Amino acid sequence: MVLRILSEIGLFRMSRDYSKSPEFLSTLERGLAVLKSFAGQAKSMTLSQVAERTALSPAVVRRCLLTLEHLGYVSKMDGRFALSPGVLSFASLFNEAYNLDGTIRPILQRLRDETGDSASFTVMQNADVLYVSHSSAQRAIRLQANTGTRYPALVTSTGRAMLADLSDEDLHEFIESNPVERYTAKTIIDPDELFNEIRECGRRGYALVSDELDYGITSMAAPVSISGQGVVGAINSSAQTQRVDFSAFADQRWPLLDAAAHDLRRTLTTTPDLLAVLN
Repeated sequence: MVLRILSEIGLFRMSRDYSKSPEFLSTLERGLAVLKSFAGQAKSMTLSQVAERTALSPAVVRRCLLTLEHLGYVSKMDGRFALSPGVLSFASLFNEAYNLDGTIRPILQRLRDETGDSASFTVMQNADVLYVSHSSAQRAIRLQANTGTRYPALVTSTGRAMLADLSDEDLHEFIESNPVERYTAKTIIDPDELFNEIRECGRRGYALVSDELDYGITSMAAPVSISGQGVVGAINSSAQTQRVDFSAFADQRWPLLDAAAHDLRRTLTTTPDLLAVLN
């Protein structure tokens, strides 16, 4: 899984550049780019703002937006465009197709109930972690993680847990290719320090990140590996930093997290259709 993602961002050369294939639909690529431009704080934008964010021509963006509006994925009001609730169908389609509520989610819910804290399963997508399933503790925290949420892998516990599977050379290249911005005063941005931290994650079997992506969030993660296929994802347990006793947190949380990772491995090996799309 990780090696495939790295090939997509240029760390490993793919045998074929599909963007130059006659089978590649550049119009679909542009339409998806327009949809994805409505991320972060960009809740609504003018046509020119979408064009700027996507680096596409205004004419192309106009056609994409009008098509997406006609399909019910984008709405327009007072000259500004915004996503419509119709885009939620994409996440629900994946959830329903692979029965996440009956496979992955019960394991996350058990971990949540055992710890009293949120639990998630993520995979790598380019340089980010992508949340596939999440079980919330229903506490008020600033960062929300739902199906489809993405965060930079290098500042997350699940990202570091997965990246620990890389060789030294590949890990150095990944870090150099994806500079980390400082989210808090505790964010590790030095490449050598990041490398050493991820190597330590590999040695101890789990990653522990506290107040690096945002203040008030401490997260522990373990990789989910499949025999013969390597790391396909990672599971985490996230707590409010002010509620964490760091002298005992790792010792108390690790057995529960390790058991949940083991159950996820077993579940994925018995659901080959889901494993195939994750791997």
